[in-house]
Amino acid sequence: MNIILLEEYELGRNLSRRDARTVHLLKVLHKKPGDVFEAGILGGDLGTGRLEKINFDGSVFITFTRTCAPQPRLRLRVAVAFVRPIQMKRLLRDLSSMGVCAIDIIGTDIGEKSYRDTKLLVDGGSNAALIEGAIQARDTRLPDLAVYDNLDKWLKERPWETMRFPYLFAMDNVRAESSLFNVSSSSRPIVLAIGPERGWSDRERDMFEKAGFLRLSMGERALRTETACVAAAALAVRLMNSG
Repeated sequence: MNIILLEEYELGRNLSRRDARTVHLLKVLHKKPGDVFEAGILGGDLGTGRLEKINFDGSVFITFTRTCAPQPRLRLRVAVAFVRPIQMKRLLRDLSSMGVCAIDIIGTDIGEKSYRDTKLLVDGGSNAALIEGAIQARDTRLPDLAVYDNLDKWLKERPWETMRFPYLFAMDNVRAESSLFNVSSSSRPIVLAIGPERGWSDRERDMFEKAGFLRLSMGERALRTETACVAAAALAVRLMNSG
C-alpha cells in the first residue's frame, strides 16, 4: 500500500487486527505508536495518519490530519469490452491507478458472452480493484464505473456529454481510418472505446462512424483487450499532457 485509505465513518474507531490496513501498518511498515504515515479519506482529502495505540486485542487506533485535496482525475473516459474475470480485476485496478475519470464496461456483438457472467461487478470486487488502483497511485478518488449490455445503449446514452468537446476514438486494427500515433497533442478530453479480442463487428463500426467516432489503430498486431486498453489509455494520457 502506498497510502492508507480510510472511510469517513472509520475516523474515531479502531481498525481490527485482521484489517489489511492494520496488517500493513504493523507487519509491513513496522509502525509503532506515535509513528505517522501517508493517508487519505476515500473520496476526500489527502493527509497524514498517526498510529496512536495498539490495543490489547491487536486492533489499532489511528488519527488523521487533512492536508490537501487530491489531484483531479484525468478527463479520460474509457469504454472497454468484457474481458476474462481475472483480467477484469487487473484492468480496473490499472485504469484506476492511471487516473481515468470513468470506466464503462460494454457488451459487444462478437465478444465472449460468458465473460459477462462475472460476479466481480456485483459482489464488491470491482470497487475493491478500483480502490487498490487508487492506493497504488496515492489517490483517494475512484473513477466512475458503469456497465452497458451493448454498444447500442452506450452510444444512445452518450455518458461523455458532460465533457467539453472530447475527442471520440474507437480502437480498431481491422478497418482503421488512421493511427492513434498520428493524433496531434491536445488538451481536449478523450473518450476511448476498446473492443474484444475478436474485434468490433461491422455493425458496430458503422455505429461508431454515425456517432462521430474516429476509428484508430495502434499497429497491425491483435492485442489482448486488457493490453490494448492500458496501452491506448497511456497514449491518450500522453496526448493530453503534451497538449
